[in-house]
Amino acid sequence: MCIEKQTEFLSYRNDSLTLVFIVLSMVLILITTLILGIFISFRDTPVVRAHNHTLSFILLVSIKLSFLSVFLFLGRPVDITCMLRQTSFGITFSIAVSCVLAKTLMVSIAFKATKPGSPWRKWVGVKLANGLVFICSLIQFLISVIWLVIAPPYVEKNFHFEPGKIIIQCNEGSVVAFYIVLSYMGLLASVSFIVAFLARSLPDSFNEAKYITFSML
Repeated sequence: MCIEKQTEFLSYRNDSLTLVFIVLSMVLILITTLILGIFISFRDTPVVRAHNHTLSFILLVSIKLSFLSVFLFLGRPVDITCMLRQTSFGITFSIAVSCVLAKTLMVSIAFKATKPGSPWRKWVGVKLANGLVFICSLIQFLISVIWLVIAPPYVEKNFHFEPGKIIIQCNEGSVVAFYIVLSYMGLLASVSFIVAFLARSLPDSFNEAKYITFSML
């Protein structure tokens, strides 16, 4: 007689691992929302304005969206969630790291611009930071679009991973595109860390780079 095989995936019901992911994500989303609320409440204060409040808002929102993208990895996979899970996380996380990179560069440029007759003065301002975030995020967006057009991820059933069970999972479509997305995020994070590490010895007035170095670690 035929014995029906069990299907397995990260179900919302009766799965302790899924519950851990949900609880962690919700806690981190609440913390990020609380910090964002504090920034919005004090958006007109000198401290928030001096640190480019627009960039801080974008950073916090993108971090929140990164935590929300975890829910695309949970539940029974379908074609649309398979296509969105990696690309949405890649784009939102790249925006967050781009904001960190822009803030780090602005710290370094602001310190160099304090010297009389410094050519760095023309680079001080929000336009450079916002432009850097836009370009870095656009590159990741284009990589994701090319991936979805050429070889989009799809649902597949794995009959061989565990005998007697069918694992419902997402096939990435193009392994090369998947690793390009990961590599680009790693590149942004590495550049942010290197720039922050080089700027760690700035005076206390510019000590944000020290915290950025620690956070990147």
